[in-house]
Amino acid sequence: MASKPHKIAILDDYQNVALKYGNWTPIEKYATITVFSDTLHSEDELAKRLEPFTIICTMRERTKFTGSLLKRLPNLKLLTTTGMRNLSLDIASANKQGVVVAGSGGAGNPTLEHIWALILGIARHVAEEDLNTKRGGVWQTTVATGLRGNTMGLVGLGFLGKGTAKYHFNPQSY
Repeated sequence: MASKPHKIAILDDYQNVALKYGNWTPIEKYATITVFSDTLHSEDELAKRLEPFTIICTMRERTKFTGSLLKRLPNLKLLTTTGMRNLSLDIASANKQGVVVAGSGGAGNPTLEHIWALILGIARHVAEEDLNTKRGGVWQTTVATGLRGNTMGLVGLGFLGKGTAKYHFNPQSY
């Protein structure tokens, strides 16, 4: 059997889900896929690990692809990322080397949703109540803070601050 023309690296798959969330079967005819569930921070270790790959799929902003690292990856042709924004990729350097950089779309904005999960978790004492229950204590030893009618202050109105401010709850809906 002839060797496959491409080698794909999937990086930083801490949850071991990359191969479960998509149908990789058609790609496996043309590529060998290797999944890495750890993150390397040393540029030397990264260069050594990733040198044979023609395609690298990154998970979020866990591994940084600097211009100096990209120069050490002569086989790289395609660099992908989950999401359309990844500040840890030096896109200009990649493009200068002829490496195509592409991102995937997503549903909603998981970071903003996580911010609101944390806000609600704090207001409702979720972590404290959960821990108390797991230790055999009673549930609801705290008094939750309701959000209705309160004002939230945000420090900084960058991408996440603006997005957080845009979320609102309709008081008429509850």
